[in-house]
Amino acid sequence: MATPTLLPVYLEPEPSATFHRIFAALKDQAGDLATWLEPVQIAQAPGIAAEAIVVPDFSGKVYGQLAEFQAIADRPILLTTSEHATVFMWDWEGRDWLRRRGVNTLAPNNRQEFHDLLRALAVKAELPQATMLAYWDDLGAGMQPDIFKRFFWWEDECSELMRQRLGITVVKKSFRGLVARADAVPEARVEAELAKVEASGLPISGGLARQARTDAIRIKLALEDELDEAPGVVIAAGINCLNESETSVTTPCFAWNQLFAERGLIWGCESDLTSMVTEYLVNKTLGAPVMMSNLYPFVSGQAALDHERIPYFPQVPGNPENYILAAHCGFFGLVPQAMATRWELREPVLAIVNRNSNAIDADMATGDVTLVKIASTMDALAVTPAELVRYEQYADSDCLNGGVLKVANGPAFVEHLPSHHYVIAGGALERRLGLVSQVLGLDNYII
Repeated sequence: MATPTLLPVYLEPEPSATFHRIFAALKDQAGDLATWLEPVQIAQAPGIAAEAIVVPDFSGKVYGQLAEFQAIADRPILLTTSEHATVFMWDWEGRDWLRRRGVNTLAPNNRQEFHDLLRALAVKAELPQATMLAYWDDLGAGMQPDIFKRFFWWEDECSELMRQRLGITVVKKSFRGLVARADAVPEARVEAELAKVEASGLPISGGLARQARTDAIRIKLALEDELDEAPGVVIAAGINCLNESETSVTTPCFAWNQLFAERGLIWGCESDLTSMVTEYLVNKTLGAPVMMSNLYPFVSGQAALDHERIPYFPQVPGNPENYILAAHCGFFGLVPQAMATRWELREPVLAIVNRNSNAIDADMATGDVTLVKIASTMDALAVTPAELVRYEQYADSDCLNGGVLKVANGPAFVEHLPSHHYVIAGGALERRLGLVSQVLGLDNYII
């Protein structure tokens, strides 16, 4: 990902000693996350190409330069007026003065937020060149059509809104074509890749027959070749792997883990475009661990239990209405090994996939998490602070290992959530998401 270009501006006729001191500190704090232009007086800034404006010295001159700030408000304006890449407390008045007159600024409270903003600027610059690959042939016509025909992420409107609002191009490709390409991968290449994976110590032999491991590798290698040939910058890929499971003798779970580790590629189970873009935005701006799963709120009752083939929800303290069971494809969900506290490739659980398939059984760290999903309008993120309390196992079910989540108000969450597929991000990220969303042009709504 390219680094954003930043334009530092000063408010006085010439840069002050304070400006030079803070600017030098900012360059050190930013490291390799930014490219800096030569500083200019604020009146000279309009027309100079840059991803953002940076104000290292926010002096009292601001009160006479509203027009100059209005002229540069077409780009994010970062107020980083201390050596720590944060805003000084005595600059709050000037910031509020601008806000009350229609000029918004971004003011990080710590170095982490400063870095978040720089990564968000890089993501924003990358989006117009970004593509996502979606592999499908017969949407809704395969397994469980009564469920799969309901999803917005397969609609042309979803892809078009991504292009209009975010700049991302969705490239639709054939799942059958990918499988044919995988079948044609030379045996020697497959064996070499298998030897490399086994030598790395990756735990991929948990009950998987050798044929299952080699077939998993074939899909990974075929996807690798497709990525090399794809147009633009491929930020994510997904396969309609469950609904069209009869197309392939394997699943892409192992492939997604490897391609994230090797290329930083974001994945999308069931080719869920909205989950893919959410994972991409959260992971690439905040560097936070992300994964996607199905949500089964306890308030959903028997319908949720029936789908997971479990007899009851986990026992929890307090009000059960505020708890959610998260499970996908028999386990917690597709957690990349790099983000997991425990990780193993296992045999499949779901009856609708080939027995030769694979699934990931993994855990994320318990504690604070954030539930997040982009809205169908592609202009807002639904954000919910939560806690990953523990994991729950049900034998002989479709939930051999599920995550137990707690939110502040379960019924209100269910009333306003945008999808059953949700992204679980590690950490308490409400403030940080709100900050980077301003760079990305997205609203946040807390549920």
